[in-house]
Amino acid sequence: MMTGSIRQDEFGSPEQRMPAWDGDHVHDTASGEADVDGELLGVDPAELGDEDLIREMHSLHRTRLDTLRHAADSALANHLRRTAELETEYLARHPGREVDPSRLRDA
Repeated sequence: MMTGSIRQDEFGSPEQRMPAWDGDHVHDTASGEADVDGELLGVDPAELGDEDLIREMHSLHRTRLDTLRHAADSALANHLRRTAELETEYLARHPGREVDPSRLRDA
């Protein structure tokens, strides 16, 4: 018998647990985005060319599981924020992106 996999406890999703999570907007700075400690968090995705945007997303997706399982909360929060920024920029540039028919489910 299978049980539900959604946890209903005080921990919530990573976004809810991360005090630094701010996925609703991108900060604008000339030299990149900095957190409260002044650490550089990345170039504004709007300033990246298409190849650089794809490369950055590829890098984040490649490190996703390791970050989720083993990184500090602040690193996970930065990873979540950066992934959201880059993917939002990609979708803004490619609103009619090509969808692979083999990835569709029957209605």
